[in-house]
Amino acid sequence: MNSRHVVVIGGGLAGLTAAIELREAGAEVTLLEARPWLGGATCSFSRGGLAIDNGQHVFLRCCSAYRDLLARLGVTGSVSIQDRFDVTVLSPGGQARLRRSGLPGPLHMAGALARYSFLSPASRLRVARAALAMRFANPARPELDRARLGDWLGARGQRETARRRLWDMFIVSTLNIAGDEANVGLAATVIKTALLGRRDAADIGIPTIPLGDLHGRAAAALLGRLGADVQLGAKAISVEPDAGGGFGVRVVSGADDRGGRAPGAAQPGDADGGIAAGLNGSSDAAAAGLNGSSDAAAAGLNGSSDAATAGLSGGSEATAGGQSGTWEATAGGAGHRPDDDLAGDLAGRVIRADAVILAVPAATAARLAPADQAAAAARWAGLGTSPIVNVHVIYDRRVTRLPFAAGVDSPVQWVFDKTRQAGLQAGQYLAVSLSAADEYVEMPAARLRAQFLPALEELFPAARDARVTDFFVTRERRATFRQAPGCGALRPGAATSLRGLVLAGAWTDTGWPDTMEGAVRSGLTAAQAVRDELAAADRADAGASAAPAGLAASAPDRAASAAAGRPS
Repeated sequence: MNSRHVVVIGGGLAGLTAAIELREAGAEVTLLEARPWLGGATCSFSRGGLAIDNGQHVFLRCCSAYRDLLARLGVTGSVSIQDRFDVTVLSPGGQARLRRSGLPGPLHMAGALARYSFLSPASRLRVARAALAMRFANPARPELDRARLGDWLGARGQRETARRRLWDMFIVSTLNIAGDEANVGLAATVIKTALLGRRDAADIGIPTIPLGDLHGRAAAALLGRLGADVQLGAKAISVEPDAGGGFGVRVVSGADDRGGRAPGAAQPGDADGGIAAGLNGSSDAAAAGLNGSSDAAAAGLNGSSDAATAGLSGGSEATAGGQSGTWEATAGGAGHRPDDDLAGDLAGRVIRADAVILAVPAATAARLAPADQAAAAARWAGLGTSPIVNVHVIYDRRVTRLPFAAGVDSPVQWVFDKTRQAGLQAGQYLAVSLSAADEYVEMPAARLRAQFLPALEELFPAARDARVTDFFVTRERRATFRQAPGCGALRPGAATSLRGLVLAGAWTDTGWPDTMEGAVRSGLTAAQAVRDELAAADRADAGASAAPAGLAASAPDRAASAAAGRPS
């Protein structure tokens, strides 16, 4: 089985995980990525000498599969995890703190709720009762998949104030949808796993280096050492089964219709007083931003995008992973820059494969799927999308000592101090992450500036005396699938009805929301599905003889381990 060839389409977290897993198992792996960088929704670009992440991605201690991927990439030391869950909540009228205790779950959050001053004592008691009901809810029940969270919480005494000032803080950022409109099954997964499970489950982790280095560069280096064939700027346009078994993947070179252009390419965008106003001002799609990518995002600010970073307006420099020009991989030959010679080779080229993993967003997978998958593909495309917007503000001085904070009674949902991570030497760089950003995704940067600078001053009074030296916006129009009632019934498993064609991405049925953890779990599951199907094909070819040693048994069964951690 070591001679089996697998093509992985998509270089986000799901595709990277599957490619690493299969290459370590002995398969020949070709990874195709239409964009000039790896990492999918979790990427970085350069602006004014700073390394800018396309969006804020965080993870929780309970994200075991994602943390295992970081270890395999050798970057565990490049993230920071809280000693214990601790969030400062700001409003224009004051602040509160949610900090867990050392008690076992779910008692570890009792003191934090009891002291949460933005709710009345009676509201806190009602929250505790609703949380207890959610603890015993089964997220897999079809009726919870069909239910709307606002209705479910309202039936359990959660009034508007409690939903906006507490429940939304966790639900909107993890599910990327307005709290009342969220899928109850997925909301229950978030609350049960992160807040009502192990006492350390919700401890928040953040990258300390740019995402382009944490994921894209590190994965390129590992895949290079493993000997995988990574082709950047290589867009798969069709996948067709061969009559004699296997598949033909037709590939062309260059950008794709998901915005997969060189990150340095200037695009039309909003401008605000001469300050470049962000990514993709009028482009069709921007890079996805928590969890990452069809892959993306962490139990916190989702990734999973059908789009790529499209460049800054005003001729501003924007380069993936902090690299200049288009991506030029140097890690063991892992990446191939699509220069003129390679571009000519790739145009119309057909790559033969024994199996194919579609590690791309749902709509892209639906377009690539062979004709006999049309009915299933229509369901995938029905998942829809939700946007994320990030507002980036650089001040000439420090305006807060907090590493991050949540906002209530404010348009600011979550705000992060990116100063050190971006490499800013003087002043302070804050990034405001706006999930479920339907009202903001098409708003001009000038209007966003007019709304969010005063809002930040209300939360951080020191900002009133500071000068804004830069202001820009990144937009993720298709950041995640829409995690609304009924979405669970539309999420497919990894295997399709066509042997050898496998799906990956945080939009597939991982049991998790569309996050970086979900993306990595999907990659593990997809790799296991390929191993199983190729092993079955080998047994059939050998006349049902004993399964040969090789691919099916050579890799650690991380997919089974991930499944064991599936929320219930």
